[in-house]
Amino acid sequence: MTAATTSRWARLFVAFGALSFVAWQLATLVGLPRGTGVALGLYGFVFHVLFGKAYSLVPSYFDRQLAIPRAPAVHLPLTAVGTVCLAVAAISDVPPVVGTAGATLWTGGVAVFLAALGWTIRDNVTGAETATGGASEHRRPVDRWANLFVPVALAYLAVGTYGTLALWTPLPAVVDGFAPRVTHLLAAGTATLMVFAVGFRLLPRFLVASPPRPLVALVLPAGAVAPAVLAATLYGGTWFRLGAALQGIAVGGFALAYLWLFVQTDRDRVGFYGVLAGAIAGLLGVALGLSFAFDGASAPLIEAHYRLNVVGFLGLTIVGVSYQFYPPAVGSLPGVGDRTAFVSIGAIAAGLALEVAGLVANIGLVAAAGRTAVLLGALCYAWVVLALFYERHWRDSVRS
Repeated sequence: MTAATTSRWARLFVAFGALSFVAWQLATLVGLPRGTGVALGLYGFVFHVLFGKAYSLVPSYFDRQLAIPRAPAVHLPLTAVGTVCLAVAAISDVPPVVGTAGATLWTGGVAVFLAALGWTIRDNVTGAETATGGASEHRRPVDRWANLFVPVALAYLAVGTYGTLALWTPLPAVVDGFAPRVTHLLAAGTATLMVFAVGFRLLPRFLVASPPRPLVALVLPAGAVAPAVLAATLYGGTWFRLGAALQGIAVGGFALAYLWLFVQTDRDRVGFYGVLAGAIAGLLGVALGLSFAFDGASAPLIEAHYRLNVVGFLGLTIVGVSYQFYPPAVGSLPGVGDRTAFVSIGAIAAGLALEVAGLVANIGLVAAAGRTAVLLGALCYAWVVLALFYERHWRDSVRS
């Protein structure tokens, strides 16, 4: 299996993620259970995009080639069907066996992913070999530091996946079987830490600038420790406050580092604004998290925190980075271009702001209007990405 084939499988992962993003916003808008939204948003959207890009990026960042080239082909059907089952299982009156099947399939797919990447980097686990050289030689210290935390994120994925399986089977639960513990392990421990680690390698190259090294040195260890503390101590006590503070430092430091890159760059790309909007949403999300730690939480604020972090920080960052890998300007189909990409970012960001305001003020119509705008943005994102993939597939087919 060639690098081009791996790239095609990566696009399939991203395509499933884009469709899951749309399905998630529809489910939220019509009032399906939060568990359905978590399955579609976190497992379906965030993780499938992460999986697809990790197969392409992580081996090269560790100066290796993917050791099990057919892993993506085995992995995707398992986690895709598993995600759908988990989303359906959260709806009332659905037999528990659907959730058990979903968790089992998801676990199988993740096992393939971890085996493939683990075997690939087995002789370079610390990431000391970075394949960084030439004009990027000055980036090597940051690249090595960032690589060091990729295995930590993968370890969180293993524990969070076990926790998912334990929620639906007789296996011993993680701590006490409280589902948000598992969500924090996956969202903060894996997805957010991967954004930090891979982001400190990708984003400086995209923007042709260098982040302040003290921030890089601070963000990664704080982001590695915080999710474990948060997951173990939800939602109160001194340790929970410490975990919230560490997560705030990590997300805040990452946002400052990206703002520095954004100000320093001479380039202007549509995707940069998505990552910027994601960083701002992340700051608001951790601010709400800190308020939980010191002032207590309510259901609307917890929902706002969840939406800011998954739709905002993770979602908008993924949208922005996607537009860097798949530039909308090269598309030729109607409605595909930078303008639609800007609309998608603006609609998601503005809609999320409106939704959070409605949740905090307890005004349902405002929250619903915000969710409708987020859905519009998700549809625009999916259209741009899927149209670009269709065009690329068509060109590849013609060439072959």
